[in-house]
Amino acid sequence: MRIYPAFFRLVFSGMDPEKAHHIGFRMIRLAERTGVSAVLRRTCRPHPSLRRTVMGIDFPSPFGLAAGFDKEGHGVAALADLGFGHVEVGTITGQAQPGNPRPRLFRLVEDRAVINRMGFNNDGAAAVAPRVRAARPVLERRFRGTRPVVGVNIGKTKAVELDDALGDYLAGTRLLAEHADYLVVNVSSPNTPGLRLLQDIKTLRPLLTAVGAEADRVAGRHVPLLVKIAPDLADADIDDVADLVADLRLDGIIATNTTVARENLRTPPARLAEIGAGGLSGAPLKTRSLEVLRRLRSRLGEDTAVVSVGGVEDADDVLERLDAGADLVQGYTAFLYEGPFWASRINRGLRKALARRAG
Repeated sequence: MRIYPAFFRLVFSGMDPEKAHHIGFRMIRLAERTGVSAVLRRTCRPHPSLRRTVMGIDFPSPFGLAAGFDKEGHGVAALADLGFGHVEVGTITGQAQPGNPRPRLFRLVEDRAVINRMGFNNDGAAAVAPRVRAARPVLERRFRGTRPVVGVNIGKTKAVELDDALGDYLAGTRLLAEHADYLVVNVSSPNTPGLRLLQDIKTLRPLLTAVGAEADRVAGRHVPLLVKIAPDLADADIDDVADLVADLRLDGIIATNTTVARENLRTPPARLAEIGAGGLSGAPLKTRSLEVLRRLRSRLGEDTAVVSVGGVEDADDVLERLDAGADLVQGYTAFLYEGPFWASRINRGLRKALARRAG
């Protein structure tokens, strides 16, 4: 299983990162179509000891795949077969959009990081909703007992002005909420102009209030709602968002998205200048992501879920986040470097670590 890093260096490292992503994702989906994933499902399925209930939802493992890998809901079940406790689809916008011009995805191999300025490229809520709807019954059939959870992450269409952002988020909510186990409002990507301004409390309060109410209305049930924030927020602003989440009795918060910072990197400055703008993800986010997690956990009650993401690479990282107060942990960038058995290795390592603690 550890042959993948060598395979990556030989096959993918010299390839355009976005092309490599599409090829890798197609291979995962092909494994499902050919029946190979049935074997993977038995091999990679998390041990029952890892199950936990968060936001009233039963998760087979605390470790899941963050939004960004499956932007359009094409491979939810195939990804679930690899051992992820949940798969978060998106970011999905109210309208279809191509995203930013290519190239828009760049590897920083020396830093085990990625810079992206994808720009929420996706088919739009109307096209993605049927795929998400179809995924959940498939998971119910394939997984006896606790099935992997399907989250949906929604964002603003680039062409929509900030003053009209609420209507755009509501359009996505109406189409997607009833098919989601939980819903995430993304206001923290650096790749949609002005989007992060929505993290301002005066703007964020009516947005979250309206999306939450609409989600529950169209679904005919309570749809757990979370907001995803940036690591670049000042500590005081993080406190303000935490207080808002508590005041609105939101179900949770995801921390953190990618960063616009370029600090303490091994990649030469000239290469960073050549790449240009975009959100940085991967190992360099570990320290700040942990800081934000601890700050949120100290300010929020236990009824509010905190999902930690950023710089998570192995089982020790997941355990560290859980110990710091995370209810769930997500990863993405290390998946690109570690390959298809990454989640399975994390689950096995986490099980062993927890077993040792239990004596």
